[in-house]
Amino acid sequence: MEDRAVVSPQKYKTVSNELRLKNIFCDAVLKVEDEEFPVHKFMLCQSGSYFRAFFENWAPADQRYFTLGGLSAGIMSLLLEWIYTGSTDVSQDTVEELVLAADMLLLDKLVEICFQFLIRQMCPDNCIGIWKFCNVVVSEKMRDISWRFILSHFEEVVDCEEFLELTEQELREIIEDDGLNVKDETRVFEAVVRWTEHNVSLRTFLFPVLLSQVRLAQTSYDFLKNHVLTNPLVKGNYLCLFPIHLAEQTIDNVLLNPGAGNFLLRPRLPESILLAIGGWSASNPTNGIEAYNHKRAQWINITDEEERPRAYHGSVFLNGSVYCMGGFDRTEHFSSMRRLDLATRAWDEMPPMYERRCYVSATVLNGRIYAVGGYNGRVRLNTAEVFDPQTNRWSLIAPMNEQRSDAKCATLNGSIYICGGFNGSACLQTAECYNAESNQWTFIAPMSVRRSGVAVIAYENHIYAVGGFDGSVRLSSVEAYNPDTNSWRQVASMNTARSNFGIEVLDGRIFAVGGYNGFTTTYATEAYDHLEDRWSEVTDMAIYRSALDCCVISGLPNMREYATPRDIRPLRHPDVRDLTTHRDNPPLRHFDLQDIDE
Repeated sequence: MEDRAVVSPQKYKTVSNELRLKNIFCDAVLKVEDEEFPVHKFMLCQSGSYFRAFFENWAPADQRYFTLGGLSAGIMSLLLEWIYTGSTDVSQDTVEELVLAADMLLLDKLVEICFQFLIRQMCPDNCIGIWKFCNVVVSEKMRDISWRFILSHFEEVVDCEEFLELTEQELREIIEDDGLNVKDETRVFEAVVRWTEHNVSLRTFLFPVLLSQVRLAQTSYDFLKNHVLTNPLVKGNYLCLFPIHLAEQTIDNVLLNPGAGNFLLRPRLPESILLAIGGWSASNPTNGIEAYNHKRAQWINITDEEERPRAYHGSVFLNGSVYCMGGFDRTEHFSSMRRLDLATRAWDEMPPMYERRCYVSATVLNGRIYAVGGYNGRVRLNTAEVFDPQTNRWSLIAPMNEQRSDAKCATLNGSIYICGGFNGSACLQTAECYNAESNQWTFIAPMSVRRSGVAVIAYENHIYAVGGFDGSVRLSSVEAYNPDTNSWRQVASMNTARSNFGIEVLDGRIFAVGGYNGFTTTYATEAYDHLEDRWSEVTDMAIYRSALDCCVISGLPNMREYATPRDIRPLRHPDVRDLTTHRDNPPLRHFDLQDIDE
């Protein structure tokens, strides 16, 4: 049997590049600006269809010198390095020129690498420039990514120089988008004012049209009177009366008829949505999924009836998908994991865990999913395992110091914390911390009380242990752990004592969802604000259930599908003719004309 000698592709490329740099065996010269680049036609033809057509169809076979326009000598040097070695330096100074040249020469892989560089470098200071650049390169994917970045970080973008250089059409396109992420519409008004004041002489006449795109009906009479009408851009400009008058009418209509719908009151899409998944309801497991839109304070049902019911499971959100693992359906303790692709709404079966895990704790750390403890139908577990989406495999990690089911874990500052639970004979007061680098679990200070069926969440640089069961009663008490001092402190108690409930952080607050109150399962939901140290009731779920799990989803291109059903008619864009036809409207009922006249 013959042996076959193999030369690695990288070694072949390295030799070829050395020959190019020494001008050995080169059969063509590329002239760019005032520089000449000896090359091998064969190597350039391998890079893609552009150079193959260039040498085969656009020049005589014996031609040696070729002039390339539309790019600089420095960029040509980087392109040749890429073609010959498969790598090149990409920097902030060269990336835009490099991607334009790579796009022209049909070097698709290099274009993608440049785009990935831009994504990593994207920030409020440069996202508008990247978005505009993508209109030149015609990359729908990058344009969409940069557009969503602008919408998501709008309040930071407004303070940057690029924002001031937007055209009126570009700004209007941004502020009319339902996906604009702002605390409230006052921020949009302030943004329009800032943009206009940057060049008052040229932009004042555009201000009324932009003002009409601010959803003023979602502000208040106080804001309209004390901030809008007193603004110098508004005072004396009769064209501004129409959007203000329309906002006032809309607010009046809602006060008189709260159930009336009005597209001017349509809230922006939320940046994040809370999902409540599965659980135990009416003495049976459920497959119900509800989505909570905090901007509408409403839940909607997004249940997939084909999905198998499960309770006492773990759920996490990672890379645009929800992963559900472990759990129980009354007859079987699951080792399985299912993935819901939120873009396609399709469920996929994923590799199973090593162990069956009911009452499992789940969290995400460094892009990997951890499943910790639980009950396999025979014993309570101290084992733990990690799933890597890159390899699509589970791996066992170090076991905990104690067996724990009905515990919960959360990730904070690169560590995993697990608290409470049940060891088969007693509810637990202990807590542990996992260090992924050393693969080691360490006991931390115990909680003030035993907590099984506890909810645990990372919030404001603390670990919060919420509610649970102490072996006698359901708990409403809450305590917060400070890793710096290795100590717990009491915070405000929930309004409803509960165990086995869902918990997540949304809109800067902790949400406690559903659970068991000692008598029945509940759909009650409440939220905690650390600044007020107070729990407040929020809209309840439609399904009363315990043993559910929650996760927060964000950054999806189809967030609208998970928000409250909406009237999606676009806001009307009044032009100057629209505005002037309302000159004879009755004066604003809640404001005197002197509020707007100079």
